[in-house]
Amino acid sequence: MKHPTISLPRLIAHRGLSRQAPENSLSAVRAAHQAGIAWVELDVQLLGDGTPVIWHDLGVSRCSDGRGSLRRYDWPQACTLDTGSWFGDHFSGERMASLEAMLALLVELDMGVNLELKVNKGRDPIALVDSVLPRAMQALSPQRLILSSFNQGALAHARDHADTSRLALGALFGSLPGDWHVQCQAVDAFSVHVHWPRLKRPQAKAISEAGYPLICYTVNDPSAFAPRWGWGVTSAISDDPTLFKNFPPHHLSV
Repeated sequence: MKHPTISLPRLIAHRGLSRQAPENSLSAVRAAHQAGIAWVELDVQLLGDGTPVIWHDLGVSRCSDGRGSLRRYDWPQACTLDTGSWFGDHFSGERMASLEAMLALLVELDMGVNLELKVNKGRDPIALVDSVLPRAMQALSPQRLILSSFNQGALAHARDHADTSRLALGALFGSLPGDWHVQCQAVDAFSVHVHWPRLKRPQAKAISEAGYPLICYTVNDPSAFAPRWGWGVTSAISDDPTLFKNFPPHHLSV
């Protein structure tokens, strides 16, 4: 089972540099790049007309001036939403990022991405994969892309369309289930992604011994997280990786 040769950084920016710019926005990715961060984690799902966009929530109210569920919007309507003012006046007029625009920016900045297939309630994982996978694989080299999801069906469908040499899949969990290894083997996963406060040391050891890179989310307290580096954690996803710059261990770099 040959996976792409991916050099994961210790720190990955969650939804872009989301502590300093609106999450999942082009501005947040540019901010991450300007801070010297090589990889970002982003969410992708579909509008009602099937357009893939970089967005986390089921609805639009938290991160825009709109209301209602994402599926009620087509692309022209989504383009009218202000997705920056909620974060700060400086970002007034920010627009929702299409997957196409985000991929173009990642290519321009030579960045890697952990792209989460966000299968919210009532949404179709198969349609999401069919829309996102060809675009992402065409734009980015296998060394610059991890496609992750909580949804096993989405991962399985993605694997059906691309073997391990061409696509790295990340198995995403909250608490690590007892059958995590079976789930990972079923989709030939590249990496395991776990909510860090729920991770136990024996679990981390088992993941490491099985040969999977271990990625923890969402880490915003470098002090509390520090012992986990010794457990074999490969990467931490953080709203602000720059918090780690002046925190031991000093060999860590953004």
